[in-house]
Amino acid sequence: MANGADNLSDADLLCILIGSGGGGMSALELAQDLLLRFGSLSRVLAATPRELAKVRGIGAAKAALLAAARECCTRALKEKIAAGRRLHNSADSERFLLARLRDRRYETFCCLFLDCRNRVLAFEEVFHGTLDSAMVYPREIVRRSMERNAAAVILAHNHPSGVAEPSQADHLITQRIRKALDLIDVRVLDHFIVGHDGCTSLARLGAL
Repeated sequence: MANGADNLSDADLLCILIGSGGGGMSALELAQDLLLRFGSLSRVLAATPRELAKVRGIGAAKAALLAAARECCTRALKEKIAAGRRLHNSADSERFLLARLRDRRYETFCCLFLDCRNRVLAFEEVFHGTLDSAMVYPREIVRRSMERNAAAVILAHNHPSGVAEPSQADHLITQRIRKALDLIDVRVLDHFIVGHDGCTSLARLGAL
């Protein structure tokens, strides 16, 4: 309370969330064990209750607390891109997409639909795939853009490998979608590739 939560280590934060020890370990030792087992704080929070339950000292109550903490973070970020909100820059949408997609174990392709003033109309997970690919159909994005009466879209998908470097296929599908949406006067503002540690923006790379 004196120094601020941002000065705490990952283990300290997990220790506070867990609240008490178990399995012969203190709360701090249990937090350190979780970080060691899963590799990072984000991966601890992304773990399923079943995976957490395999860790000695973590019961259903502690697993539920960790799941609730993750959901709180996701919902707080989602409020920033709620319908009707205007996006002044890409930072809020980038943080939301990172929280939403970073730890997915299968590829998910999403669209953020915007009006002519860059106000959010809707966020949709449009396509779901496998560990390394998802079939993306530009005509479906065109259809949904027309249904939403969108003026612009932000595209995003994750790489389950954790590497946010865009592939040649990513560049190709971006251009196909952009050309399809050009026919109905809908702009593609960006395409974010989401990895474990951050996002890559095709717009910032000059690939749009």
